[in-house]
Amino acid sequence: MAEDLLSQLKQMSTVVADTGDIDTIRRFTPQDATTNPSLILQAAQQDNRRARLAEIARHSTDIDDALDAVAVEIGSEISALVPGYVSTEVSARLSFDTDATLTRARSLIERYDRHGIPAERILIKVAATWEGIRAARQLEREGIRTNLTLLFSFTQALACADAGVTLVSPFVGRILDWHKAEWPDADFSGDNDPGVKSVRRIYEHYKGHGYRTIVMGASFRNMGEIQALAGCDRLTISPALLGELAETDGRLERRLVPIGAETSAPEPQDEAEFRWSLNEDAMATEKLAEGIRKFTADQRKLETLLAELRKT
Repeated sequence: MAEDLLSQLKQMSTVVADTGDIDTIRRFTPQDATTNPSLILQAAQQDNRRARLAEIARHSTDIDDALDAVAVEIGSEISALVPGYVSTEVSARLSFDTDATLTRARSLIERYDRHGIPAERILIKVAATWEGIRAARQLEREGIRTNLTLLFSFTQALACADAGVTLVSPFVGRILDWHKAEWPDADFSGDNDPGVKSVRRIYEHYKGHGYRTIVMGASFRNMGEIQALAGCDRLTISPALLGELAETDGRLERRLVPIGAETSAPEPQDEAEFRWSLNEDAMATEKLAEGIRKFTADQRKLETLLAELRKT
């Protein structure tokens, strides 16, 4: 009897639900779950949460306090359904402020602790800017695990590994989006997908140099991208694509296989090298900035919702 692709994928990669929706997590039983401001906004807009959100908003000292309270409450609910990590994001507005990121990350961990969720269950998501990576280095030294998101370039991946972050989330679909816009007639199917190529390069480099940082492919546009990365450490997948994988039978081939470390880690980049390399990569520069703007836009929508509920 043929086995569905999702069941086979779970034997090769740790499957992570890219959602804040509780029902979806119950259905697909992932190991971990990731959230971001956009996903928290979607979850917060559900009618069955309105009364609780109003209560949180009224009892919060300000909107920032309310935002973090909502994120941690939803994250705590998710933690009861998954055995592994729950990722919770620091405000995108702090993407270029190391000290403020550190303060907010520690606050989130303290909030989780008050909910009975230990720090080792939480990944603090931080944008992979220079300032975000510096903050992640310090958080890891304090025993706070991090997930570096909005990662589009090899330069970002190198800096994250050197910082000793727990996990990186290289984005596949958004890289593909950029290339399609630039070259609409090009063939980006299968192994030609530039997002797939990016994750493979990062994965092979990490394994070949003995980095312990987990590679978690993210932001998928189709099943083909997921199939092309079968075997990656982790893959965070939207509810729609989880459903497609669960409903599709066939043989899934493992495409990424870990190899033992062959060479020592290269010398770390300094700030000037990092910024110059990122600047030279138009796609990564544009998609990183766009991602921060989009997360901030959804955060503003959630702020507006909470401000309105605070008055009720």
